[in-house]
Amino acid sequence: MAKKEKAEKAPRGPFKESRLKLRELKKKNSFLALAIDTVTILVSALIISFVIKTFLFRSFYIPSGSMFNTLQINDRIIVNELVPNVIPLNRGDVVVFKDPGGWLGTLPPKDPGHPLQQIGDWLLSVTGLSSPDNDQHLVKRVIGIGGDHIVCCDANNRITVNGTAIIEPYIANGANPSDTEFDVVVPSNSFWVMGDNRSNSEDSRYHPNTPGRGFVAKEYVVGRAFVVSWPFSHFAWLDNYPNVFKNVPDPKP
Repeated sequence: MAKKEKAEKAPRGPFKESRLKLRELKKKNSFLALAIDTVTILVSALIISFVIKTFLFRSFYIPSGSMFNTLQINDRIIVNELVPNVIPLNRGDVVVFKDPGGWLGTLPPKDPGHPLQQIGDWLLSVTGLSSPDNDQHLVKRVIGIGGDHIVCCDANNRITVNGTAIIEPYIANGANPSDTEFDVVVPSNSFWVMGDNRSNSEDSRYHPNTPGRGFVAKEYVVGRAFVVSWPFSHFAWLDNYPNVFKNVPDPKP
């Protein structure tokens, strides 16, 4: 009995005391502990979402019909932001880019909405589920990269890239490759872009007098759209049609 009483009266170590106090605190303040855990999880999720949105992926919606039939109005697309700084942008890719200057004209002031709506928009923006600056971006298809010589059109009404005619299956039904003639050489680190709905797309063809002369410099590119994510009935991987450009030679140095 003496040994048992001695063991019970033995002093506890500091580590064991801390664990016991923490356990007692959690029992007394279970709601506080739950709240702290919840806030920690939410903050961690926001940070991870912010990093993903800033460096990896973003969501945009389609505001116009310039990419029919590939993209429909109000479709949501997911954009890979590693393109073109890490992964190169290729002919045929569907690209999202900021206005290089003069393409969108003067945008009307935007109503910020109710404060609760602003908070909701901010949260959706941080997580990459929405894009409040969507109206400052455009979506087109890359037809030419730096150095390419692009001409419209040959005797068969086809666009040629570096002297090779291309047949474009992604063009909207009934649309011509282009109703506007052009003969351009794409500057280095720039792109020549066109909408799939060629008869209803204000693309590179129509901006020769803007600062970029119709070309989209690499610095304005947000990324490559690779999937239609919403509505679910429109879900599709976005093809860049490599067979269209497989016979196009490299541009002359």
